[in-house]
Amino acid sequence: MYSPKFTITNKILGNIGAIEACREIIDNAPLIPYYEKQFRQEAALSTVHHGTHIEGNELSFTQAEEVLEGKNVVAAERDIQEVINYRNVLKYLDKEIEEKLKAKGKGEGIVYTEEQILKIHSIAMERLVPDDQRGCFRKVQVILRNAQTGEVVFRPPPAPEVPYLVDEFLKWLNSEEGREIHPVFRSAIAHYFISSVHPFTDGDGRTARGFATLILFAEGYDIKRLFSLEEYFDKNAFKYYDALRKTDLTNEKNFAERDLTIWLEFFTGALSIELEKIKEKIRRLSLDEKIKAKLGGKQVALNERQMKIMEYIESRGQATMRELKPLLPMISEDTILREIYALMKQKLIKKKGSRKAVKYIIR
Repeated sequence: MYSPKFTITNKILGNIGAIEACREIIDNAPLIPYYEKQFRQEAALSTVHHGTHIEGNELSFTQAEEVLEGKNVVAAERDIQEVINYRNVLKYLDKEIEEKLKAKGKGEGIVYTEEQILKIHSIAMERLVPDDQRGCFRKVQVILRNAQTGEVVFRPPPAPEVPYLVDEFLKWLNSEEGREIHPVFRSAIAHYFISSVHPFTDGDGRTARGFATLILFAEGYDIKRLFSLEEYFDKNAFKYYDALRKTDLTNEKNFAERDLTIWLEFFTGALSIELEKIKEKIRRLSLDEKIKAKLGGKQVALNERQMKIMEYIESRGQATMRELKPLLPMISEDTILREIYALMKQKLIKKKGSRKAVKYIIR
């Protein structure tokens, strides 16, 4: 049975520590943005755009958004189809995760299958490759060459070995030994496995990222789905491919003996950076334990104006109407007062003083 080899370095430990800290804050923040749904939609759009852009898709972020909205976009047909397909991959993952978590609730556990990998590939490559290559392991040897020198830079395992390698990997992933490993590591290892074994003639990168996302989300690290690893990978494409390549070089001839430490350092670092960005969006609403206790563990949704007011009061300890007016330009004093009264009604802030000396503080 396949058994991945890696070393838990200080860098990996630091990254996992940061991931867990961010996860705790984001998942348990007592206050959440009223437009959390918008954040989630933006993250999904970012995943679709960057997940295809890294593969050479030439659509801009705005064009990708317009495609997903059903608007007519003047662009290469393949680019448009790639964006539609990857959106459909995310829909499939949502459905699969929902079903897996229901099964887990019944005590059946989460089982990963070859069918899932093939399905992700089939959806990602619809109308992009011949039908007999969609959702099917390759039957030929593939190699990647340096575009300038013609030198072979990557030679994945021979085609006949692919089904065997996938089967061995899934046995490990579903085994008791495999489940003892941290979910972030399991997701990263799955990503590397598919990228390196290269089980398809095309679409391996999208399949690798899709399957890794399935594991990450299904095992409790969806973190409200407010982040996009694909965005980091795309914006740091050289580091992304370099980490994969350096891992390949730890033992080019024997896949099972490769050291995945370099890749795990990169993957955990990428996730920690993306989650830090989301944590900063949420941090200003976390405030203190008094509010969390007052809410009894519930979360309260705030609109954008209320978020700004709470952030200002929390950072300075108090606020007057005179201070809040410049914070919300083009908003009438009556509207600001309504937002303040709404926060007071939810027992998040209270009034101190009277008349012109009134100040608002965290309750």
